Amino acid sequence: MSVKFHGSYTVAVTPFTEEHQEVDIDALIAFLDWQLDVGVPGIIALGTTGEFITINDDERRLIVNTYVSHIAGRIPVIVGTMNAHTPTAVRYSREAQELGADGLMVLPPYYYTPTDDEIFNYFAAISQAVSIPIMLYNNPVTSNVDMSAELVARMCQAFENVRYIKESSQDLGRVRDIIEASDGVMNVYAGERVVDSYLLGAVGYVNPYGNYIPRASARIFDILEEGRIDDALKVQRLIDAIDHIISEGHPTYGHQCYSKALAAVAGHPVGDVRPPLTTFADLGAKGRDRVDRIEVLMRELDVLMNHLEEA
Repeated sequence: MSVKFHGSYTVAVTPFTEEHQEVDIDALIAFLDWQLDVGVPGIIALGTTGEFITINDDERRLIVNTYVSHIAGRIPVIVGTMNAHTPTAVRYSREAQELGADGLMVLPPYYYTPTDDEIFNYFAAISQAVSIPIMLYNNPVTSNVDMSAELVARMCQAFENVRYIKESSQDLGRVRDIIEASDGVMNVYAGERVVDSYLLGAVGYVNPYGNYIPRASARIFDILEEGRIDDALKVQRLIDAIDHIISEGHPTYGHQCYSKALAAVAGHPVGDVRPPLTTFADLGAKGRDRVDRIEVLMRELDVLMNHLEEA
């Protein structure tokens, strides 16, 4: 397990064509070029924002192959390979490794509310099937499963390729709990509140904001590591303001729809979401109003980033 992950990674949308909602490879390549040009240090395909649960097996292979072949080792590519059926998650994980992914991001088996032992056995099967790093993905808001710090430490101790976690439980103290329970071995990626998470020991940030403000979302972690906490807080406040507007329209999780609409605002159209998610077009005037308000904040972020990079 030679690859090391560090910094702020975009968890990317999956572009679809407007008419048939097929995977839009041309749009995906253009999107990846944008991420590379901006300097994003890593990217994650087929996460929650990437609508992984709507992707069929042929599309999955096409998407992963496009990421790996186009990025060609310039930054790490992590692939979401979760599935509630353990053999399918194992198959997706093996396939991603065979196609050249640098790592995996994996939710526990969702919907069933599994026991700790069931979660452990699920990750044991995946860990034994691959040699590349596995990033656990703790997102109880959408998965209905919350992995405790003790369970995370148990898996970190048992599986040599489990050394990362995206921690999105909305319990800020969990960052420190995981680090302490694993004796500092587990590398925590913040799923929210990046400044506070960094101060508690997080080594990176997995976020959907890179889909439309990639410079700010990538650079905020660099700014933190430069010791410029106050500057990072200025960036975080504007990102929080964007998040608040998105939450008005979708209290649980609206980042797929709005990330795609805002990517188009940023000059990189990627189509709309697949059912059952509400499309941006169906949001009507309220959706357009929210995007207009967010666009103002995006411009403010550009001005702020210009100032911070000149400092």
